[in-house]
Amino acid sequence: MQFDHYQFRLVQLSDAEAFFGLIEHNRPRLEDFFAGTVARTRSLQDTIDYFAEIEKKIEARAYFPFIIIDSEKDRFIGFMDIKSIDWNIPKAEVGYFIDAGYKRKGISGKALNRLIDFAAKELGMRKLLIRTHTVNVAAKALAEKCGFTEEGIIRSDYKTSKGELVDLVYYGLVISE
Repeated sequence: MQFDHYQFRLVQLSDAEAFFGLIEHNRPRLEDFFAGTVARTRSLQDTIDYFAEIEKKIEARAYFPFIIIDSEKDRFIGFMDIKSIDWNIPKAEVGYFIDAGYKRKGISGKALNRLIDFAAKELGMRKLLIRTHTVNVAAKALAEKCGFTEEGIIRSDYKTSKGELVDLVYYGLVISE
């Protein structure tokens, strides 16, 4: 999928090195919000191993991770995923982050709208969820901008990389046919 001069596509095993670079560049700001991803990408070899697992999850239709690429600079600038899939409803959780240098440029909103479209049309999702830390103003604003509605705050719902339990705001989007 293409928009403006950005490419939005499923990750591939060959993307591991560039993805590691994206994480390294943003590691301090991602540690608390993407603790699992950050923990699995401590080194390039860790990232390659992680991507091999991801490839299997994509094949099993259990996980759909997307990368955002600045086509002009041939640089990975963001990540979004569809995870925690419940095919019975069907519903899933969405996660996202963008490189610090690309914040507040409207890229995440355009990419998230494409992710929603993919989830609805290609996967048949009826509902999408976003969970975010109560202090993550940017993530909450993006969710609302893309049509998600705050459904509530779940207390002590996430453990940060420092071991702190924090409250999460849940946002939902019911996809109507």
